[in-house]
Amino acid sequence: MIVVTGATGGLGGATVEHLLKRIPADRIGVSVRDTAKAQHFADRGVRVRQGSYEDPAALRDSFAGAEQILLISGNDPATDMVGLHRNAVEAAVAADAGRILYTSQQGAVPGNPYRPSDIHIATEAILGDSGVAWTALRNGAYGPLGHLLGPWQRTGVIAQPEDGPVPYTDRDDIAEATAIILAGDRSFDGPVTLTAPTALTFDDFAKIASDLTGRTVERVVVDGERWVADQVAAGVPEQMARHLLTWYQAARAGWFAEADPLLAELLGRAPRTAEDRLAAEIGI
Repeated sequence: MIVVTGATGGLGGATVEHLLKRIPADRIGVSVRDTAKAQHFADRGVRVRQGSYEDPAALRDSFAGAEQILLISGNDPATDMVGLHRNAVEAAVAADAGRILYTSQQGAVPGNPYRPSDIHIATEAILGDSGVAWTALRNGAYGPLGHLLGPWQRTGVIAQPEDGPVPYTDRDDIAEATAIILAGDRSFDGPVTLTAPTALTFDDFAKIASDLTGRTVERVVVDGERWVADQVAAGVPEQMARHLLTWYQAARAGWFAEADPLLAELLGRAPRTAEDRLAAEIGI
């Protein structure tokens, strides 16, 4: 039995879909806040149980019988995510899981100014002290490129704070690789990094966008405080905006610059390129 948390979310749900292509449905379980939202999995034979990181007792029940458990990390900066992740790890230990896999983040090492790094570092330490075999999947940035680049299709400008090279990675590629690890015979102990093979900057994206559209797309560097003010004016809570600003600071300092070949090795093919993804998002 492999149990996946957060299976009604993007990464967790995609991982379950890839698992269903590899192993029988009755070997898959999901632990979700709202079981009604996972009915499509139940209809296909997946075991669906209610569980959330805030409810350790429900988690233990949802984890029962699991040989492996995939913990999808939380990302709410206003919540004690380390405490919630501790609940999940302890529930997995109580359920006698043989291995815990956790979705960490590329560059989750001391000194990284991106604030979630501290959450992942602390959670990996909890895993290391758990007494259970564990794997931390340090995933490359996999958010939608439209969110990353802003309204460039309308404005012709990628206007964001100063950045640095990042191997922007396709979420479905990460989900497929995660399913391959869960369903396969090869075990990974400790942290492993899953990224696209090439690190890009916003200057690179401006060139790619220009080539794809046949019109000049300009890269404009926005002052960090100005960017935060613009985000707040657009309705983003200031705490969240400043939280996101630390990501640009980390990228600029090179914390995400190193690409890793493991993702391609697991997939047995080249991961989707940023050009492919951008073309798909703009409908080319």
